[in-house]
Amino acid sequence: MAGHVPSLPESFAPGIDGVFSDRAGFYFMESKVPGLSKVILNKLNMKDYGEYRAALDGKTKGAFRNYKEMFQKMEETFKFCVSCNKIPENLTEGQTLKRCVKCLNVYYCTKECQRKDWPQHKMFCKMLRLAAIDRLVEWLMFTGDLPFSTVKWTRPQREVKGWEDWMAMQGDLTPPLDAILSSSNMGVLWKNVSRPRPEDADLRDSVWRIQSEFLSRALTIGMALRLFGLDPHAKPLTIHLVGAGISETMGARLTDFDELDRMYSGHQGVEVVMVGPEVVDGPIMRPPLINFGPKGKTYISAYKSLFHQFYEELVETKKAAKPDLVVGFHPGFHATQGLGEGWLPSLLLLRDYNIPSFFSVFNEMELNNSLQILTELEMNIKGSGQNPFSSQKPEPVQSSPNNPPSYCNSHFFYFQGLLEEEQVLQPDNYRNLWTL
Repeated sequence: MAGHVPSLPESFAPGIDGVFSDRAGFYFMESKVPGLSKVILNKLNMKDYGEYRAALDGKTKGAFRNYKEMFQKMEETFKFCVSCNKIPENLTEGQTLKRCVKCLNVYYCTKECQRKDWPQHKMFCKMLRLAAIDRLVEWLMFTGDLPFSTVKWTRPQREVKGWEDWMAMQGDLTPPLDAILSSSNMGVLWKNVSRPRPEDADLRDSVWRIQSEFLSRALTIGMALRLFGLDPHAKPLTIHLVGAGISETMGARLTDFDELDRMYSGHQGVEVVMVGPEVVDGPIMRPPLINFGPKGKTYISAYKSLFHQFYEELVETKKAAKPDLVVGFHPGFHATQGLGEGWLPSLLLLRDYNIPSFFSVFNEMELNNSLQILTELEMNIKGSGQNPFSSQKPEPVQSSPNNPPSYCNSHFFYFQGLLEEEQVLQPDNYRNLWTL
């Protein structure tokens, strides 16, 4: 379903105004490597940002003739000199971009640029090698080979404190990992990319990292429920996933949060409503529930709109249930003025309606910036810290790869309502870290 979505730019125009995070992403990419965002659009056979958004909205379709062309075009979006930032069209006669033979991830236009960059690159070369494998293996999420099935939890959620505890319940993961390594689509992948197939050990690790990113969302929601004392065994629960975008909804399936069913076996019913202006059309684009869904099963729906508009249009008119919990993965309201302005009405709604809210961010810097904003809004911040269910997949910045990577759901903070008057006088309240 869709509400009032802000209008899109008519032409290629990266910027920091507006509520579309990918547009801001193009802007920051362009400021770091001039021309790179245009290169990416060209490789996707798109002439401007408007066509990019139209494709995400299902109004146009990409046109790759075969898998080889698709993977080649994807690789070419990473082709720029990480030392001097030259893109292919700015190379001088006789220059070519050559890939680092160790990581197979970054490119240089000359040996001089490579030597100059080595002191910085050597700190991240190993990590970038993993990231280069991951971005190819991640294609298996869209073919249906990933994620692989997991088992019902044998311990209550409160006792599962992190990945180690979760892994202990799963037993030996070698069989499902090996099944993916031997799948036909894994063969198609390495037949069509411009690099040799990695060793099986590297591929198993890559499959697990991608699986961890997928599972991190459900496990993080489970942790949020525990922090607020919400138990789906006691009553049905409605969770609004706000600021949902490409990463959560592109290729999303109705089973994407089934880990909650294994976590809370036999629960009274859980509904997850994904809301955001960048929600991608697909099977999850269906109306939210008015009454409770089936017991023991998580129901997923989506609505394309800013959250405060969704709340006014559906929740207040009783076309959707009020949330017991609001969760946001990487909201980004700290990043630009446009995103901040887009988020402000929703943040004030969460505060004034006293709704339990839990957000995750990519790193500690984003955590601190987000907490500062919430402090200025006089939010009652209950705690923050590192997420024990953070994704294990490194996320380097495409336009600046030789820097520490981020990890999805790396840190979190949670809040509810307005600060009491005496709490406002305690400026350090927002640093009340939650510990396991």
